Amino acid sequence: MTAGGAPLDAGTLVPPGAAPVLRLLRSGPPRTRSEIAAETGLARSTVQARVDQLVAAGLVAGVAAATVGFARPLGEVEVPRERATVVLAVDVSISMRATDVEPDRLTAAQRSARAFVAELPPRFNVGLVAFAGAGQVLVPPTTDRSLVERGIDGLELASYTGIGEGLYAALAAVQQAPPDPDDPTAPVPAAVVLLSDGETTVGRTNDDAARAAAEAGVPVSTIAFGTPGGTITQEGVRTPVPVNEGELADIAETTGGQAYEAESAGELDAVYEDIGSSIGTVRQEEETTARWTGLALVLVVLSALGSLLWFGRISQ
Repeated sequence: MTAGGAPLDAGTLVPPGAAPVLRLLRSGPPRTRSEIAAETGLARSTVQARVDQLVAAGLVAGVAAATVGFARPLGEVEVPRERATVVLAVDVSISMRATDVEPDRLTAAQRSARAFVAELPPRFNVGLVAFAGAGQVLVPPTTDRSLVERGIDGLELASYTGIGEGLYAALAAVQQAPPDPDDPTAPVPAAVVLLSDGETTVGRTNDDAARAAAEAGVPVSTIAFGTPGGTITQEGVRTPVPVNEGELADIAETTGGQAYEAESAGELDAVYEDIGSSIGTVRQEEETTARWTGLALVLVVLSALGSLLWFGRISQ
């Protein structure tokens, strides 16, 4: 808590000599003046003076908080975001057939993606991109969740992995987002959530795609999905398909997004929940007068109650 730029806390308002008395009043059962004098070694008159100082300090804190409130201070608070565009880009390369995540990576990813989409605010536009060797916009951003869910259910595996191509397709999908009907000229905040289990083998580079996203002001949160020991079997040959977390983390860092890792369906659910929370709110400055005046009232009332309780026992 600050007042006029200077710290305002209990340590700055409690006189040093009153600290032992305050500790006793805060801990254990209520104590009389005689009991506090016996425990601290202070004279009874000194104990009374210290209590008077503590009561005054509480009143000073209340007045200070009220003063800050009257100055109409601003503070950062999280508020729900009314509208945004979220594009979900899902890797459908052959490695997503690996069964290190039950029942397999793609099926687990589909289930978690459906739950993620269902929990987003209704006014959010949601788009769907699938990528393997190339990226494809399957569902342009829309508020119709059924279209997105059907797109997720229809994801099919394909050859190669082009994460950069997938990101470029996601940026193209962002451009297809419908304008805000209440303010058609206002830019709608957009974000991409990109899930992959591998590394780029074809197409444009991740770095170029990430720079394009950064220039467009679109943060990309990435999810590295799978385990280091994942394998697939093709024509009788068992092939390792470990996750490459580094490539995805670089994309997130370049674009201002968050990088996540998930090695199970449960972890993936938790990642999507965290992403949904961050996308669904925005930090903005808001007047905090009510907060400060409320604090002032609490401090003054507590100080008054403390005074009444103490002086009710003063003869003891």
